Amino acid sequence: MPQELTTQELLDAFADAVARELGTHCRTAPLHEYERGLARLIVDGDGRALRMCQPDDQQPGRLKIYAALPDESLVQAPSIGVTASSARHVAREITRRLYPLHAQAVEDAAELAARQQAEAGALRAVAEAVAGALPGARVDEGYRRMRIIWEHASRPPGQQGPVRVDSVCAVVGASGEWVTVEASGRPDRVIRMLAAFAEASRE
Repeated sequence: MPQELTTQELLDAFADAVARELGTHCRTAPLHEYERGLARLIVDGDGRALRMCQPDDQQPGRLKIYAALPDESLVQAPSIGVTASSARHVAREITRRLYPLHAQAVEDAAELAARQQAEAGALRAVAEAVAGALPGARVDEGYRRMRIIWEHASRPPGQQGPVRVDSVCAVVGASGEWVTVEASGRPDRVIRMLAAFAEASRE
């Protein structure tokens, strides 16, 4: 018959019993950030953490146990539902069902973090190359893209009138795999730039 975990003290004691059943130098600690119900943190000797939660006071014998990940913005934390019939039963279900999901989630998060780091490095390298071709350009960072803005203001010698502004706005996309360029200015300068681009494309 499920235990009635109706108070934080009862859940704390049950979590301590589960930690003893899990072994591996497990310890428990408060979990203050959980606001939906009762909760306790279980951490083993390898630093692997679990959040044991009792989210529904209408079902005090049902637990939800989450695998805590270092960065849950990358991968959703896996979880299992289990009946609090005994500490041994809950520990067995954690070992049998949750630990494999935890290991897979950690592996997935590491792969995703490595891929994001590689993409960010490639993006930065291309953005730096584009900015290097436009001395004095300003670089604005965004989510998975960077914008490089170059402007040059001039007035023909000995002439009055408005200042002419030549500008280039280049956007480097995710992983640095593409670049879009928007240019504006005096026709002769824009035409020379387009001609140089077309010539380079034929090489």
